[in-house]
Amino acid sequence: MRIIIDGVTCEAQPDEFVKTVADRSGITIPSLCHHSALPGIAACRLCVVEATPAGGKTQTVTSCVYPVSEGLEISTASEPIKRLRRIILKLLLERAPAAEGRLQQYCEEYGVHRSSTPANPEEKCILCGLCVKACEEMGNAAIATVKRGVDKQIQPAFEEAPEDCIGCLSCAKVCPTGEITWLETHESRTIWKKDFSLERCSVCGKPFATAEELAWLQSKQVGENIEVGMCPGCRAREAVAHTLLDR
Repeated sequence: MRIIIDGVTCEAQPDEFVKTVADRSGITIPSLCHHSALPGIAACRLCVVEATPAGGKTQTVTSCVYPVSEGLEISTASEPIKRLRRIILKLLLERAPAAEGRLQQYCEEYGVHRSSTPANPEEKCILCGLCVKACEEMGNAAIATVKRGVDKQIQPAFEEAPEDCIGCLSCAKVCPTGEITWLETHESRTIWKKDFSLERCSVCGKPFATAEELAWLQSKQVGENIEVGMCPGCRAREAVAHTLLDR
């Protein structure tokens, strides 16, 4: 099917969402809680757009979870949408004034500045839940949203080192504000108050993953066997070499 985004005709599949189609078509819709490898969360609300179904009325929707339909028209940068995004960014910045990365970039782009004294000047977390979703998709659920209201946080259960954490850093890598940090040396990695020993690549000898992470990868292998003891760089080089040899 075809939909129109900012005047551009885009090809879409019936089970897709607007933001997925926009991303594939090179049309930027800002977001903080969205990752292409994870289901839409619609927590930050920054990806709002104006949607006009064929023969229907225009409405404001969250593009990461709004399904496409034949003849759908989308406006991603109308003045009402820009104004709404500024309000959303201001609220997020008030909650997480120390946030890094995309939140700061979007605030600069939309001209948003903090106008009051924050309750916690060091706060970075916007409670988007992307880290929790990443951990759940890995099958571990080592962290979760805990407490309620103004006390809501993302933490392991009882704020202790999570037993199910494998130290893969998936949560930290998807975090849009730099809230989740870790410490790493040549021999160890620490995240969520839990210490891990690092395993070395069987080819180059570089420490690259925890033993728990490699065991998890081994358990998830389906079909062709993959050498999980290799770092991603050596694994990629081996794959290229095999491709050349097979020609």
